[in-house]
Amino acid sequence: MAPGLLADEPQHQPPRQPSKHNNDAPRHVFPDGIRTSGQHPPLYDLLQPYSSFPTSITGPTVWQASDFASHPDRWIHPFTPLEITELSTAADAFIALGTPLTGISQPTFPLPTLRHTLAALRHDLLNGKGFILFKHFPTHLWSAEKTAVAYMGLGTYLGYFLSQNGRGHVLGHVKDVGDDPTQIHAVRIYRTAARQFFHADDGDVVGLLCVHRAQEGGESDVVSVHRVWNVLQAEYPDVAELLTRPVWYFDRKGEVSHGQEEWIRQPVVYLENGAQGRVYCKWDPYYVRSLKRFEERGVVPPLSAEQKRAMEVLEAVCQREALHMVLEVGDIQFVSNAHLLHARTEYKDFAPPAPRRHLLRLWLGTPEGEGGWALPMPDSHEKKRGGVQVNDTPPRAPLDAE
Repeated sequence: MAPGLLADEPQHQPPRQPSKHNNDAPRHVFPDGIRTSGQHPPLYDLLQPYSSFPTSITGPTVWQASDFASHPDRWIHPFTPLEITELSTAADAFIALGTPLTGISQPTFPLPTLRHTLAALRHDLLNGKGFILFKHFPTHLWSAEKTAVAYMGLGTYLGYFLSQNGRGHVLGHVKDVGDDPTQIHAVRIYRTAARQFFHADDGDVVGLLCVHRAQEGGESDVVSVHRVWNVLQAEYPDVAELLTRPVWYFDRKGEVSHGQEEWIRQPVVYLENGAQGRVYCKWDPYYVRSLKRFEERGVVPPLSAEQKRAMEVLEAVCQREALHMVLEVGDIQFVSNAHLLHARTEYKDFAPPAPRRHLLRLWLGTPEGEGGWALPMPDSHEKKRGGVQVNDTPPRAPLDAE
């Protein structure tokens, strides 16, 4: 059967690819010996049919905006002076070592007190509400290097750094660099000022540190996937069913290693493997809408009317159920990509010479053996699962957008 055809009957699946041993990568390229795994098709034989999915989900991962909008103490953590001092001391000590930023780890960035807070946060990100907003990170007082070191050091207690693009950036920069947002087949939207619809990134946890704000817009929304799922099951069960089918093609925008296909066919929502069987979501509408060049070649089918409607319904429900927040300078937002979706409004920068809106981004992996979700993916047990890895491109941590 041609790869572009959709059918309800089982399709022939390619054999599983052998492991690339990403956790034992050459240290002369990868300082910690671990390569970002990169994007993979799911293990199709492990995908579950819609009939196996829950009709309704309960528990701490299911929340409504009203649960938090009037209770900032439930999701905002202002850094204490003691915590800032601990971060500052660890950052200064790391910089004195002369080690590249890609070499930051818990042993090289000790946080004897704050580590306990971060351990509880990690558990809540993975198994609870799935988000937090730190405030008062002193980026306005520190150099770009010290800011990056302290932020990345904080991240080591939540997961493993993932490459975020084909250049190997483990420290990303969400900033308008002048790319054309209409060229979605080639442009990553985080490099523009355009709106970002509700989506999940290619990592278990995403972190955003606000260094400079926009003149207007650029505001953030997060939503519980499990709350959205309950709404879909109650109001749009046909949409819920369609989202569980592996008939969605995702563009890789050219960030592909040798021998890999330029798209991935997968569902939007999955069931986790194992006893917990939680609903997991992997979604970004920009990557689904950008496949025209493959459609014209006849290797990827165009979106059906049902799929287009499902996309509209999913976005509308997310908008309806989302918690809205504004990231101020010195705020750090951490969000689960397993059971949350997040979005950003379009924005306008201040006129030069004022700095442009600028957020530092981390993608973090949380492997299955260290409390991460049991995903129907070939790299579920790998430390740096997910991310974007092109061949053996080494990890880099630039201090500004490139």
